Amino acid sequence: MVRSIYWYINFVGSLILKIPKLIQMKYLKKKISQEEFDELSYKVTTKWADKRIKASGAKITVHGEENLPKENVLFISNHQGNFDIAIFMASIKKDTGFVSKIEIKKMPLVNQWMEFIHCIFMDRNDMKQSLKTILEGISILKSGFSLVVFPEGTRSKSDTMRDFKPGSFKLALKAKVPIVPVTIDGSYKIMEKNNGKIKPAHVDVYIHKPIYTKNLTKEEESELHIKVHEIIKSKLTKN
Repeated sequence: MVRSIYWYINFVGSLILKIPKLIQMKYLKKKISQEEFDELSYKVTTKWADKRIKASGAKITVHGEENLPKENVLFISNHQGNFDIAIFMASIKKDTGFVSKIEIKKMPLVNQWMEFIHCIFMDRNDMKQSLKTILEGISILKSGFSLVVFPEGTRSKSDTMRDFKPGSFKLALKAKVPIVPVTIDGSYKIMEKNNGKIKPAHVDVYIHKPIYTKNLTKEEESELHIKVHEIIKSKLTKN
């Protein structure tokens, strides 16, 4: 209980303490190059994410870093818990934005930092807005940035995976970027398994070999979400 209280206070406090930095970033956005701004944004947010994980007591082990291509990619991952984004940011050595649910855009301070690192927000209940978000994501990928998408659509809060929504894969297919499947195993044990209480846990992150999308047949494209689902599922403790 003490760890949980400390973590939540620390979480809110860290955002408040970052307000001067946020104001500075808004000023710098108009004064420095986009490349310099991006580098600074990722540096600040990655450091913040790493501290939140350490405060939880979680230990992260990354497997398969050699599978990361130098080029920008679309990461496809299972989604076990709220810590998944922080785990990605702190553990995978590639600057990425995220395809997030629209509700996160309503979170003050957090939403602005997410926008700085090229995150996009999808409302799955609004088809027109969802299409606009997909087009925005394709544009970001074509511009040379990487994105992370969780095609289950919501947290599983367990080691059981939900089916993948095939629409998420259009981002890679249209932008012609590689897909890198990622398995997150154990993140739900930090928070969701404990009814919101924060407890230390060991989390394994598996980076699988990239799937190149440029020369896929129509049949391969239609079965891509099933193939990636099986790759990710293969590394779960319960599969």
